[in-house]
Amino acid sequence: MARQMTEMLKGVLEGIVLAILSGRPAYGYEITAWLRDQGFADIAEGTVYALLVRFERRGLVDVEKVASEKGPPRKVFSLNTAGRDYLEEFWKTWGFLSERLEQLRRGGK
Repeated sequence: MARQMTEMLKGVLEGIVLAILSGRPAYGYEITAWLRDQGFADIAEGTVYALLVRFERRGLVDVEKVASEKGPPRKVFSLNTAGRDYLEEFWKTWGFLSERLEQLRRGGK
């Protein structure tokens, strides 16, 4: 089951991270730690950072460098209007898919 969970998670991790950022600005390690606290233990920091870089390139987030007590400044990501629109589309798609999957689970009824 672990492999199946990993594969399914790859498909929705983008939406999960955007949903986290819709609640408040955060930096990469903070997002990774939250995901692990929620039971997503296999998520690597590098995976989250790669997503954040893609979000930045696609204009879905705003980035602010914030001083850190431990080392170089942190890049704090916050969802902007384009990111909120993208997340809204993600939730619509998720709703459609989850309804259809539930129908299939019930035998196609």
